[in-house]
Amino acid sequence: MAFWITGTVGLVIAYLLGSVPTGYLAGKLLRGIDIREHGSKSTGATNVLRTLGKWPALVVLIADVLKGVAAIAVARSLEPWLYAELSPTPPTASDLQTWVPWAVCLAGMAALLGHGRSIWLNFSGGKSAATGLGVLLAMSWPVGLGAAVVFGIVLAIVRIVSLGSILAALTAIVLVCALEHPLPYRLLVIAGGLYVIVRHRANIQRLLAGTEPRLGQASPDANAAAQV
Repeated sequence: MAFWITGTVGLVIAYLLGSVPTGYLAGKLLRGIDIREHGSKSTGATNVLRTLGKWPALVVLIADVLKGVAAIAVARSLEPWLYAELSPTPPTASDLQTWVPWAVCLAGMAALLGHGRSIWLNFSGGKSAATGLGVLLAMSWPVGLGAAVVFGIVLAIVRIVSLGSILAALTAIVLVCALEHPLPYRLLVIAGGLYVIVRHRANIQRLLAGTEPRLGQASPDANAAAQV
């Protein structure tokens, strides 16, 4: 019973951390707007950059990364402590070694889901790339760093954020499979990476069509809205 209670509490906390609508709050606090009605309609840092400017976007980016970090921190520290408090017998080191990676896996997915499907925004949100980076950095810094480097290189060369996010997700999947990691971590990165890519499906269509905007350009959605 203690295992299930602890797991449920951890999932709820991770989801709520991920669901904090930082981009939406930035729009409301700085300009009194719903950012979901502007630009690409996303609450992520890229749309904040196009709509509100670089400094709000930087704050939102850092906050979204920290949401992922916090979710993993909860899984690694608070959940084992809570499990020990609720369990009639203290967990052994072997128990924790087996259970904690699965708790990390589920918490990471819950944080990604929370960012993309926030309960505070009627289950809308961003594409979970920044929160996913936070999860990666907290779970395995070499994987997170590798994904961040690929994102930075792609952004510097082609200045397309969505392409950088997609290639970073694919890089994370390759690295977590190539390096030594527990099975739950590999499952988390594979599932999370695919989730981020699926959230970019509209961007992928525009990339294939050659219409995806580069950094600093208005989104196609914004241009279409302006012509109505």
